[in-house]
Amino acid sequence: MNIGIPREIRPFEYRVGLSPAGVEILCQHGHTVFVEHKAGNGAGFPDKEYEQAGAKIVYSPEEAYGRADLVLKIARPTESELPFLQPGTALAGLLNLPSARQTKIEYLLKNNINTVAYEQICEADGSLPVLRPSSQIGGAMTAEVAARLLQSDQGGGGILLGGIPGVPPAEVVILGAGTAGTFAARRSRDWARM
Repeated sequence: MNIGIPREIRPFEYRVGLSPAGVEILCQHGHTVFVEHKAGNGAGFPDKEYEQAGAKIVYSPEEAYGRADLVLKIARPTESELPFLQPGTALAGLLNLPSARQTKIEYLLKNNINTVAYEQICEADGSLPVLRPSSQIGGAMTAEVAARLLQSDQGGGGILLGGIPGVPPAEVVILGAGTAGTFAARRSRDWARM
């Protein structure tokens, strides 16, 4: 199978559809993986690592999509990316199809694009195995972002999230007790212990 990994183009999206380790596994099983030039840079994976894993580097989104039987993305395709998907291609990623524009859904249906929405993959017990790690990361990062925004130079009140000896730590309120909330609470607790 030919697998395409395009570079994400949405603002502030630095993730990539697959790491070099994942590419290596696919290549070992006889698949051909096409990675768009600089697709992994924002996630800390330079082209060289993909090449060492067995991928072929391509230099345009048209090639990354056009050579693929399966496209691995993070975010759903933008309006400008949709035409790159070949009819009959499979597309996997965090597609958020319920909130997609109707025109995008119609395009996918009209062109027989088979989709796998990672956020909807569900185990028999109701857990979401693909979404869980993203929620863990997001929850942990929330405490980091909050700590930065509390700094005076960021417009905050000069509050240290973890405090220092003799200065009480900041009070933290977390809304929600799901995976993201749990990991935000753990990270906030870790900051308080510093």
